[in-house]
Amino acid sequence: MKVTQEKLPASQIGLEIEITPEKTKETYEKVVKNLASTANIPGFRKGKVPRQILLQRLGVTRIKAAALEEVIQDGIEQALLQEKIQVLGQPQLRSPYEELINNYEPGKPLIFSAAVDVEPEAHLGEYTGLRFQAEEIKYNPEQVDKVLEKERQEMATLIPVEGRAVQIGDVAVVDFKGVLVKGEGEDETAEPEPIPGGEATDFQLEMQEDKFIPGFVTGIVGMNPGETREITTRFPDPYVNEDLAGKPAVFTVTLKELKEKELPELNDDFAQEVGDYDSFDEWRRSLEERFQKEAQQKTKSNQQEALLAELLKHIEIDLPETMIQQEVNEMLTQTAMRLSQQGLDVRKLFTQDVIPQLRERSRGEAVERLKRSLALQEIGKRESIQVSADEIEARVKELMEQYSNTDVDKERLREVVENELLTEKIIDWLLERSTIELVPEGSLSTTETETEEVTVGEPVAATETPEQPLVESAETSSQDTESTQGQ
Repeated sequence: MKVTQEKLPASQIGLEIEITPEKTKETYEKVVKNLASTANIPGFRKGKVPRQILLQRLGVTRIKAAALEEVIQDGIEQALLQEKIQVLGQPQLRSPYEELINNYEPGKPLIFSAAVDVEPEAHLGEYTGLRFQAEEIKYNPEQVDKVLEKERQEMATLIPVEGRAVQIGDVAVVDFKGVLVKGEGEDETAEPEPIPGGEATDFQLEMQEDKFIPGFVTGIVGMNPGETREITTRFPDPYVNEDLAGKPAVFTVTLKELKEKELPELNDDFAQEVGDYDSFDEWRRSLEERFQKEAQQKTKSNQQEALLAELLKHIEIDLPETMIQQEVNEMLTQTAMRLSQQGLDVRKLFTQDVIPQLRERSRGEAVERLKRSLALQEIGKRESIQVSADEIEARVKELMEQYSNTDVDKERLREVVENELLTEKIIDWLLERSTIELVPEGSLSTTETETEEVTVGEPVAATETPEQPLVESAETSSQDTESTQGQ
């Protein structure tokens, strides 16, 4: 078989394949024989149909098309074996099919063209001595104070209050019932519609604005025990329940009881009650070390990202479409799994109309991820950077112990660990040979627009619960308060 190769854009190889006369005739005769043994033609038994009758009834074009399909498929397979070409995805026929049908004559040579995607070559420029900036994340002592205050709030004791009205920071015990009201331009004479899940009794509500829909908490401020008030508000848009999004509502609220928080002192006893600490100073030091370590890790992560961004400027890779689409598939699968873990119905989010848009919007990120990965692989090969078996086994053992209650494919885990450790080593090797200017946090940041492929379902995740937000948020808030009171 004669095969001529041609290098094409997008990491493709073009193949011109010449099928011998013997092969074109052999395939055609085999197809005729197979059709003769299976064709149902009135007046003849299977396998007994005369050749001329078979050709007349089925048509020469149909038979040639069946034979041509086999010739092309077998020809490509043999050409790839002969030329020792490792392909990605499925080969593509470049010759017009109608032209091949017309040119195909059993017993005569047939020439056709195909293209296959192959592994791309990474053309690297200088990758040592890179110079770039990265944001430095500094430890902020206020983080520790916020944690301490949050623990105080959660461990607070609720004390009944008399003789004054509700204030922000209190805990109000209320009954409420909500209805939707008609907006401007709607039939204002129609009966108000009860809000699904918009009713509760003896509901303990912490008086913080973010604990309920906007306007509800501030509407209760100033009420006295025993007082009933109507609070006009509007559901946010977007909202988890699309039927309620942006609609005006009125809640009838009765304040039954008022409580305030008595906060514990920040001392050794409190530290021992919160966690396994001998003293308050030990607890604070532990928090300081945690946040200092987080700041260091975030700074290193920023350095790694800046390095990879700079590295992309020094690499040329002509990516094959097959590889790009595979990466897009992987990205969308990861997004779907994450959303599913959040309890969202992925089938409703990834509709036939949305998927093509997500694929297109994911393409740029897929290309960048692939280029980064291939560049690091090439550098690892050139510099002979490797991960030892002991390093891999130690990390696998650590993860197996961490997920001892989970069914884990150990071999697959070993592959993932090896790839991650190797990537870390290569990046660290490059960082050691780069010049990095650390700049203040926020100085390199740009306003980022959230994209659908990353934020599918984000409005839902940002609200209280997907089904009955009012009731369930009420229950959650009550449980939290009761837990606090019990402390």
